[in-house]
Amino acid sequence: MKTKIVAVGALFALLLSGCKKVEEKPTVKVGLLYSLTGAMAQSEIPVCDIERMAIDEINSSGGVLGHTIEVVQLDGESKPQRFAELARKMLTEDKVATIFGCWTSASRKEVKAVVEEEDIFGLLWYPLQYEGLEASPNIMYMGAAPNQQVIPAVDYCLRNFGKRVFLIGSDYVFPRTTGEMVKAYLSHIKGKCVGERYVDMECEDFSDVIKQIKASKPSVILNTLNGSSNKAFFAQLKAAGIGANKIPVMSFSVSESEVSYIGPDLLEGHYVSWSYLQTISSFHNHLFVSRFKKRFGEDRVIGDPMEAAYIAVYLWAAACEKAGTFNVEDVRMAAKGLTFDAPEGSVTIDGENQHLKKQVRIGRVNAKGLIDEVWRSDNLVKPDPYLSTYVWAKGL
Repeated sequence: MKTKIVAVGALFALLLSGCKKVEEKPTVKVGLLYSLTGAMAQSEIPVCDIERMAIDEINSSGGVLGHTIEVVQLDGESKPQRFAELARKMLTEDKVATIFGCWTSASRKEVKAVVEEEDIFGLLWYPLQYEGLEASPNIMYMGAAPNQQVIPAVDYCLRNFGKRVFLIGSDYVFPRTTGEMVKAYLSHIKGKCVGERYVDMECEDFSDVIKQIKASKPSVILNTLNGSSNKAFFAQLKAAGIGANKIPVMSFSVSESEVSYIGPDLLEGHYVSWSYLQTISSFHNHLFVSRFKKRFGEDRVIGDPMEAAYIAVYLWAAACEKAGTFNVEDVRMAAKGLTFDAPEGSVTIDGENQHLKKQVRIGRVNAKGLIDEVWRSDNLVKPDPYLSTYVWAKGL
C-alpha cells in the first residue's frame, strides 16, 4: 500500500500559522452488508469485525489510491430480500465503490441480481464457501467451491468412517444443492445416502431428525445446517447418546466462531472441512491471530469465513492499486490473477471464474474449542464451481 508523506516544511509552516487546516484525504466508501440481527447474526457479526480490522490496517498504511476507506455498514436482518434492498441503497444512494457481504446463498443470489443490473453494475466480495454452479462477473468468491470443500470431505468420510451417509441441512439453496451433489457423487463412488432432512433456519426441535438418524444407522452425518439451529442440533444429538465416537458429524458451516457459540463440549471430536483453521502453524498466521486477539480480546476466535473476508478487503485494495482507479470493471479485470499471502497460505484469484485457488483442510474439534488439522491437500486446488465431478456423476 502507498503511504502519503507530509512534507516537514509544509507541516512546520502550518503549525506556525495556526490558522490553516491540514488538508484531509479524500475518502472512498465501501459497504459491509451482513446480518447484525436474526438467525445468522451470530455467524455474520464476526465477519464484519474482521473486515473492519482489515480496513483499519489499510487506512493506517496510507489507504487506497491516496483515499481513506469509509465504511457504510447495514443490517441484512437475516432476510435475503432485505439484503437486495440494502445493496441497491448502498450502490445507488451511498455510492459505495464495492460491497463486502452476504453469508447464505439465498442472500448472495438476491444481491447478485442487484449488482448485475446494467445501470448499477456493482461488485460483491463474497466470503463464504458455497454450493457452486455460479460464476458471476460481478462477484469475487473468496470461499471454497464444492471441489475445494464438499467433495474432499466426502472422500475423507468414506475412507475413515464408512459409506452410509445421512444428510442434515437448513432448508435453502446451499444445503439442498449440496445434498444433490453429494448423492450424485455417492452413487458414483459406491456410497449410500441413508437419510436426508432439511429444516427451518431457526429450527429448535430435532427429535424427529434424531429418530430418523438412529433408524438409518449412518456411518457419518454430513451437516449443512446454518445459523443458530446448529446449537440445538448438537445438544439434542448428544442428549440422545450420539457422540463423535459413535456417529461423527462432518460440518460445512461450523467454524471456530460457531464452535465458540455452540460449545466445545457438544462438538469435541466432530469434523469440519475448510481452507483456514486458526491452529495453522505458520509465522504469518501467528501474527494474524495475535493482531486479532489484541484488538478483540483473547477469548475471540477466527474461523474460515472471517479469514476469507479479511482476504477480500486486501485483494480489493490491491486490485484498485493495480487498476489505478475504483471503477468496477477496471478493478474486476485487475483482480484476475492477483496473489495474496493470506493466513491460510498463498491464494490466487482464478481469472477464469473469480474464485480463489486455495488449499483444502479437514479438521477435528478439540476440547478447547479449536480445530486441529487432520488432513490437507498437497497443493492449491483450482476452483471448479460447476464441479465437473458432479456433472460427470450425473451423466450430463
